[in-house]
Amino acid sequence: MTAPLSPDDHFADREAFSVFLARFRADHVENGADWENGTLDSFLEALEAWVSDSPGWYSNHGQDLPPTGDWDFFARALRAARNYE
Repeated sequence: MTAPLSPDDHFADREAFSVFLARFRADHVENGADWENGTLDSFLEALEAWVSDSPGWYSNHGQDLPPTGDWDFFARALRAARNYE
Protein backbone atom coordinates (compact mmCIF):
# COMPACT_ATOMS: atom_id res chain seq x y z
CA MET A 1 0.00 0.00 0.00
CA THR A 2 1.86 3.02 -1.18
CA ALA A 3 -0.92 5.58 -1.04
CA PRO A 4 -3.61 6.35 1.52
CA LEU A 5 -7.20 5.59 0.77
CA SER A 6 -8.91 8.23 -1.29
CA PRO A 7 -12.32 9.55 -0.28
CA ASP A 8 -13.77 7.62 -3.22
CA ASP A 9 -12.37 4.19 -2.26
CA HIS A 10 -14.97 1.62 -1.17
CA PHE A 11 -14.98 -2.03 -0.15
CA ALA A 12 -17.69 -4.13 -1.72
CA ASP A 13 -17.56 -6.94 0.82
CA ARG A 14 -15.78 -8.57 3.73
CA GLU A 15 -13.26 -10.25 1.43
CA ALA A 16 -12.20 -6.91 -0.08
CA PHE A 17 -11.75 -5.49 3.42
CA SER A 18 -9.69 -8.55 4.38
CA VAL A 19 -7.41 -7.96 1.36
CA PHE A 20 -7.05 -4.33 2.44
CA LEU A 21 -6.03 -5.45 5.94
CA ALA A 22 -3.40 -7.83 4.52
CA ARG A 23 -1.94 -5.03 2.42
CA PHE A 24 -2.12 -2.65 5.38
CA ARG A 25 -0.18 -5.07 7.56
CA ALA A 26 2.37 -5.66 4.77
CA ASP A 27 2.84 -1.91 4.51
CA HIS A 28 3.60 -1.78 8.22
CA VAL A 29 6.13 -4.60 7.88
CA GLU A 30 7.83 -2.86 4.97
CA ASN A 31 7.43 0.78 6.00
CA GLY A 32 6.57 0.77 9.70
CA ALA A 33 9.45 3.09 10.53
CA ASP A 34 7.74 5.73 8.40
CA TRP A 35 4.36 5.41 10.13
CA GLU A 36 3.43 8.28 12.42
CA ASN A 37 1.79 5.78 14.79
CA GLY A 38 4.06 2.75 14.77
CA THR A 39 3.19 1.36 18.19
CA LEU A 40 -0.10 -0.29 19.04
CA ASP A 41 -0.77 2.28 21.74
CA SER A 42 -0.25 5.28 19.47
CA PHE A 43 -2.10 3.57 16.61
CA LEU A 44 -5.17 2.90 18.76
CA GLU A 45 -5.05 6.44 20.14
CA ALA A 46 -4.98 7.84 16.59
CA LEU A 47 -7.77 5.46 15.52
CA GLU A 48 -9.91 6.63 18.42
CA ALA A 49 -9.24 10.29 17.55
CA TRP A 50 -9.97 9.79 13.85
CA VAL A 51 -13.24 7.94 14.48
CA SER A 52 -14.29 10.75 16.81
CA ASP A 53 -13.36 13.40 14.24
CA SER A 54 -14.53 11.44 11.17
CA PRO A 55 -17.62 13.58 10.50
CA GLY A 56 -15.22 16.47 9.86
CA TRP A 57 -13.08 14.36 7.52
CA TYR A 58 -16.12 13.39 5.49
CA SER A 59 -17.37 16.97 5.44
CA ASN A 60 -13.95 18.23 4.28
CA HIS A 61 -14.18 15.78 1.37
CA GLY A 62 -17.72 16.78 0.42
CA GLN A 63 -19.28 13.57 1.72
CA ASP A 64 -21.66 12.51 4.48
CA LEU A 65 -20.57 10.06 7.13
CA PRO A 66 -22.05 6.71 6.04
CA PRO A 67 -25.07 6.13 8.28
CA THR A 68 -25.01 2.36 7.83
CA GLY A 69 -21.46 1.54 8.92
CA ASP A 70 -21.33 -1.73 10.82
CA TRP A 71 -19.68 -0.42 13.96
CA ASP A 72 -20.52 -3.64 15.83
CA PHE A 73 -18.57 -5.72 13.30
CA PHE A 74 -15.57 -3.42 13.44
CA ALA A 75 -15.57 -3.40 17.26
CA ARG A 76 -15.89 -7.19 17.37
CA ALA A 77 -13.02 -7.57 14.90
CA LEU A 78 -10.74 -5.32 16.96
CA ARG A 79 -11.67 -7.05 20.20
CA ALA A 80 -11.28 -10.54 18.68
CA ALA A 81 -7.81 -9.70 17.36
CA ARG A 82 -6.71 -9.28 20.98
CA ASN A 83 -6.75 -13.05 21.47
CA TYR A 84 -7.26 -14.60 18.03
CA GLU A 85 -4.46 -16.87 16.83
